[in-house]
Amino acid sequence: MFDSLFTQFPWMAWVVLIGGFVPLIYGADWLVEGGSSLAKRFNVPILVIGLTIVAFGTSAPELVVNIFSATSGSTDLAVGNILGSNIFNILLILGVSALIYPLKIKNSTTWIEIPLALLSGIVVFLLLNDTLIDQAPWSGLGRVDGLILLGFFIIFLAYTGTLALKGNPEESLQIKNRGLGLSLGMVGLGLVLLVFGGKLIVDGATSVARGFGLSERLIGLTIVAAGTSLPELATSAVAAFKKNTDIAVGNIVGSNLFNAFFVLGSTAVISPLKLNPLSNLDLVVNILATLLLIIFVFSPRGRSINRIEGGIFVALYLVYSGYLVVTA
Repeated sequence: MFDSLFTQFPWMAWVVLIGGFVPLIYGADWLVEGGSSLAKRFNVPILVIGLTIVAFGTSAPELVVNIFSATSGSTDLAVGNILGSNIFNILLILGVSALIYPLKIKNSTTWIEIPLALLSGIVVFLLLNDTLIDQAPWSGLGRVDGLILLGFFIIFLAYTGTLALKGNPEESLQIKNRGLGLSLGMVGLGLVLLVFGGKLIVDGATSVARGFGLSERLIGLTIVAAGTSLPELATSAVAAFKKNTDIAVGNIVGSNLFNAFFVLGSTAVISPLKLNPLSNLDLVVNILATLLLIIFVFSPRGRSINRIEGGIFVALYLVYSGYLVVTA
C-alpha cells in the first residue's frame, strides 16, 4: 500500500504505524456507541448489548490488527500483539492503576476470573507448542486450536452473563439515545476506521521491521501491543483515579481473557498462526505475570494490590521491555 513511499522515506513507516492507532481507537469507540444505540432503539436487552457489542468493541483493535497480520503472513506480529497486550495489561496498566490508588479486588475476580486468566495463558502455551508437546513438524495455532479457544470464550461469555444477571446491568451500562441515521453512520464509519487503522498499523509495523532491522515480534510486543491497549489503559487509570477499583481490575482481566480466547481463537480460525520459538519467552512471561498477580491477591493483607506491588509490576515491565530492546 505504501511500499514506494516507505522506500523513498523510511521514517514515514513510523508515522503510518503510530498514526494508525488514531482511526483504530476512534473506530472501536464509534462502533460501540453506534451499535449500542441501535440495539437499544430496537429493544435489545442491556445485558445482551454489554456482552456482545461493548465486549467486542474493547477487543476490536487487537482483532483487526491480528486479522490483517495473519492474512498478510505476519504471524509474529499477530502473536506478539496478543502476548504483548496481555503482559502490558497486567504489568503496566494494573501497576500504574495501583500506583494511582490501591486496588481492591472482589471475590468473583479473585476466585474465578484471575485463575481463568492464568488458565488462558497455560492453554495458549500448550496449543502453540505442538513440537514441544507431541513432536509435531511445526508449532502454532491451527484452525482446530482456534475452535478450542473459541469454545473457552463461549464458556467465559456464559459466566459473565450469569454475573450480569445477578447484578443490575441496567444501572452499570449507560447508553445515549441517538437518531437512527446517526447511529447507522457511527457504526459504518467505525467499521471503516477500524479497517483503515488496522491496515495502516500492519503496513507500518512490517515496514519498520524490515527497514530498521527490527523483528515483527518486537514491534508486536511493544508498539502495537501498547497502542491496541490504549483503551484499557485509559479506562483503568480513570477508574482507579475515581476509586472504582472493581472496574480497573475487571477491565484488565476481562480484556486478557478476550484476547487469549476470542482474538487468538478467531485469528487462528481465519488463518493458522505459526509460532516463532523466541515467543516462548513471551508466553512464559505472560503466565508468570498472571501468577504474580495471584500471589499478590492471595497475600495475607487481603484481596488487593497496593502501591508497592503496583511499583513492582511497573518495574518488571520496564525490565522485560528493556530486555526485548537489548536482545533485538
